[in-house]
Amino acid sequence: MPDTRNPKFFYGYVIVAAAFVMLMVMGGTYYSFGVFFSPLLAEFGWTRAMTSGAFSLCIMVEGVLGIVLGRATDRWSPRIVITLCGFLLGLGYLLMSQISALWHFYLLYGVVIGIGLGGLWVPPVSIVVRWFTKRRNMMTGIAVAGTGIGGLITPLLANWLISTYAWRLSYVILGGIVLVLIVLAAQFLKRDPAQVGQLPYGENGRGIHELQLGNSGLSLREAVYTKQLWFVSGMFFCFGFCVFSVMVHIVPHVIELGIPAASAANILAIIGGVSIAGKTIMGAATDRIGTRTGIIIGFILMFATLVWLVAIRELWMLYLFAAFFAFGYASMIALMSPIIAELFGLSSVGILLGIVNFAATIGCAIGPVLAGWLFDINGSYQLAFLLSAAVGLIGLIITLFISPIHR
Repeated sequence: MPDTRNPKFFYGYVIVAAAFVMLMVMGGTYYSFGVFFSPLLAEFGWTRAMTSGAFSLCIMVEGVLGIVLGRATDRWSPRIVITLCGFLLGLGYLLMSQISALWHFYLLYGVVIGIGLGGLWVPPVSIVVRWFTKRRNMMTGIAVAGTGIGGLITPLLANWLISTYAWRLSYVILGGIVLVLIVLAAQFLKRDPAQVGQLPYGENGRGIHELQLGNSGLSLREAVYTKQLWFVSGMFFCFGFCVFSVMVHIVPHVIELGIPAASAANILAIIGGVSIAGKTIMGAATDRIGTRTGIIIGFILMFATLVWLVAIRELWMLYLFAAFFAFGYASMIALMSPIIAELFGLSSVGILLGIVNFAATIGCAIGPVLAGWLFDINGSYQLAFLLSAAVGLIGLIITLFISPIHR
């Protein structure tokens, strides 16, 4: 029988690596949408609000599926579910090359790709927190740094592919890459340490049977009656609103300022690159300073940079904005699952993460469409970014009221 306390190799590191790959693909999908935004506008003549709507539908579908798949992760092996989601995500990319009408765009990007993305956040992130008691924030930060790697690589790759092969063939190439990476990474997943005869990292006091199903913590029914669940959901709604208003519209905004598209794509790459450091640094730091403190820091940085963005006109200032904004948002995304595990325990961490993630996706859906609509009626993104800053301030205020649950 394996030594559960001192294994020769701790399988949790494989889980972190597999989650990293999945989140890299997910981040690449989100970050690269803004790169395809202008070519789609140029070919089809859609408004910015109409084009943003497909992205909003995508993340809404992803959010709803996250709840369902979070519950499935709490109870069963996630390997088959994530494999199917990876197949749908790759298929959605491949079929995007054939769209010729707005409803095609909404069906494929909004629904098919949205379903595929549903298995790439809640299941892998909720699994990582089950494998670590100590260093939980740091390991979660390393895993979600994959979104930053995806954000660093994919916009630059997509911009190069579009300039070389046009946007349709670019979707085909990206679809093939996505399909292979997700399906392969999913084969290495194990729901919890008990499946390989190990204990969570840093756990030495309890038996393996006690930890096998993650029995410690509040049930879903108990959690929904706490104010903490709704506070956490509210603050991540604000988070999603701020982040995706920027992700979807920063490239069109920069192009409107007269800056070349290649330089605009570099801003997304900077956000992705700096977020890698932000997730790992804040993940490690918040193991010491506290998860709530890290979230407060994230909101402060996002609020300040969004206010500053309204006045920025120079490229070097936009790069500086991207760096500070990325560090702020990265610290928050790394701490979503740890704050849930700390407040509610592990017994229902998957579905509770799904609920909070769904709240975030509502913000992600509303933010880009509202920003596009404000541009369509004002001809400027200034009001949109000021509104995002105000929503970030609300999120900061909500965070200040979060306190531990007294069981």
